[in-house]
Amino acid sequence: MPVKPSKAMVLAAGLGLRMRPLTDHLPKPLVSVAGRPLLDHVLDKLAAAGVSEAVVNVHYLPDQIIAHTASRASPRVIISDERNQVLGTGGGVVKALPKLGTAPFFHVNSDTLWIDGVQSNLTRLADAFDPARMDILLLMAPTASSIGYSGRGDYAMLPDGALRKRREHQVVPFVYAGAAILSPRIFADAPKGEFSLTRMFDAANEQERLFGLRLDGVWMHVGTPDAVAAAEEAFLESVV
Repeated sequence: MPVKPSKAMVLAAGLGLRMRPLTDHLPKPLVSVAGRPLLDHVLDKLAAAGVSEAVVNVHYLPDQIIAHTASRASPRVIISDERNQVLGTGGGVVKALPKLGTAPFFHVNSDTLWIDGVQSNLTRLADAFDPARMDILLLMAPTASSIGYSGRGDYAMLPDGALRKRREHQVVPFVYAGAAILSPRIFADAPKGEFSLTRMFDAANEQERLFGLRLDGVWMHVGTPDAVAAAEEAFLESVV
């Protein structure tokens, strides 16, 4: 049986431009939804899935995030400081790799938000990840039932979970929900400096080693201030 990831990378370095004015003086990961910062929602889910260490990268208003996570014990937070550089979603992972180790790890956007179904979606990801077949396993949300998302989707998914990237004029039923398991070996030949993680997704896709798992529950795309209210409403409904 594959070993469940004990480490995670949490992307918290974004500028949060679309969340202004909420992010004028507050980093987006610390914007509250349903009484809790987005970052804490993510870290709570990682702790529940058995993660003991989370590497959190910071760039915009970094000291607020560093102070906020300093006393956290589960998972223990290790800061990857990018305040003097812009590395993008891919470059940020490469910088953090020495802290993440050699085993597959969770990779989660700090602003992703979902309500789990019967079982933790991160636990489901860990159970489904097969390193013999996969380099990357993405949590995929059905676009039709997601809150705050109005795009054309990211991937179509085959019955075995294999993903096929959306072509330019195509509409596909699944959107990447901002949580994944990555094998560190995909970064062996990664470029230096700034690059997007989608480059790694595309490379794995070409080698047919990019898979998806359908999210069980409700995913919320919290990209704008208006989306915060919609997400809070969904949370309230889920606990009624």
